[in-house]
Amino acid sequence: MIDFSGAEDPMTTFTSRFVVTIVAAFTCSAMSTFAQDTTSIIPRPDGQSADMNKPVQVFICLGQSNMVGLGKVTGSDISLEHAVKEKKKYQYLVDDAGAWTERKDVRFVQYMSGKGPLKNEWMSVTAGNLGPEYGIGHPLGNAIDAPVMILKCCIGNRSLGWDLLPPGSERYRFVAEQTIGHDEKPLVYAGYKDKPESWVMDAEKGLETEPAPWLDKNGKPIDWYAGKQWDSDIADARKALADLEKHYPGAKGYEVAGFFLWQGEKDAGNPGHAARYETNLVHFIKSLRREFQAPNAKFVLATMGESVKGSGGNGGRILQAQLAVDGATGTYPEFKGNVATIYTNPMAQGGSGNGHYGRKAEVYMDVGEAMGQAMVELLKEAR
Repeated sequence: MIDFSGAEDPMTTFTSRFVVTIVAAFTCSAMSTFAQDTTSIIPRPDGQSADMNKPVQVFICLGQSNMVGLGKVTGSDISLEHAVKEKKKYQYLVDDAGAWTERKDVRFVQYMSGKGPLKNEWMSVTAGNLGPEYGIGHPLGNAIDAPVMILKCCIGNRSLGWDLLPPGSERYRFVAEQTIGHDEKPLVYAGYKDKPESWVMDAEKGLETEPAPWLDKNGKPIDWYAGKQWDSDIADARKALADLEKHYPGAKGYEVAGFFLWQGEKDAGNPGHAARYETNLVHFIKSLRREFQAPNAKFVLATMGESVKGSGGNGGRILQAQLAVDGATGTYPEFKGNVATIYTNPMAQGGSGNGHYGRKAEVYMDVGEAMGQAMVELLKEAR
C-alpha cells in the first residue's frame, strides 16, 4: 500500500502530478486525436526533486531477457536515438537542446543474478541497451510526488514454471498431448526446490516419485533447482532495499508499491510449463506481495508480442493465462483494480520475444509506456 502520510490530503501526493499529466494529455489529444502513439501525452520532467519527506515508492521489475532489455540506444534507424532525434518521438526524454533529460525524482537501479548494482543512477538515457524502464519510470515520476525507484532484478532465459517458481509451488502431473490415450508417460513436474524440472512418474508412487540424481556429463551434481532464480532475484531486491541510502540518497524509508513482469518465452518452449502457466502466475503474484509484505502492491504484466488473441499452441495458452489475471477483463475477482495485463501484439512491429523484437527501441518504449501508464491507472483507482 502506498502511504502518503504527511500530506494535507491523502490524495495530494499522487494527484498533484497526475493532474499535470492529464492536462498535457488533453492538450495533445486535441492536436493528434491520440492515435496509437501515446508518447506525446507524457510531459517532460519538471526538473524538481521528489518530496523526500515521503517514503520511496519502489516498483520491482522482473522477467527475462526483454525485461533486462535488448533495445538499441544508439546507431541505426531502429535505435532510440533515431526515434527521438529523427522521428521526434518520446520527446520527454530530451530537453530543448536535444540532450537526454535526467530525472531528479526517479532512481533506476539494476541487479542481475547476484551482480550489481549494474545501474544506480537518476533516470536518464545512457549508452548500451534499453528495456521498458524509461517508459515505465516517466509516467510514474510524473504522477507521484514521493521519490520513485525502478528496481530491475532479472536475467534472460528464465521460465516461470522452473527458474522463477516461487516457494510453496507444488509438484504436478503432466502428460504430453501426443501420448494421451496411447503409450502415456506421465511426468512429475518439479515443485519449489526440486530438480530436475521433470521426471517419469511411477504409477504406484504418483507425485511422491523421487527423481534420480541430476548429474552433468561428468557425473557432477547440477547446481540448479526449481525456483533458484526466484531466490536470486528476491535476494537482489532485498539487498538493494537494505542499503536504501546507497540506492536513493536521502531516502526516509520505502514502500513496495508495485511489480512489473515481462516474461513467457521460455515457458512457451515447454508444454508442461505452458499448461501450468496460469496457476504459476497467480501464485507468483500472491507470493511477491507476501514476500515484500505489500498486500496492496499493484501488478502489471506484458504479454509476448508474437502472441495473438485466439491463437493456439503453447504461446496461446500462456497468452490466455496472462489475460485471465487482468483485473478488468479476467477471471479473478481478487485482482480487480490491482492487476493489469498489457496486450503487446499491436506494439511488437511484427517481432517476437525470442527475437528480442529485432532490438527495435520503439517496441521497448511503447511496451514500457503502456505498462507505466497502466500502473498509474491502478494507483489512481486505489486512491
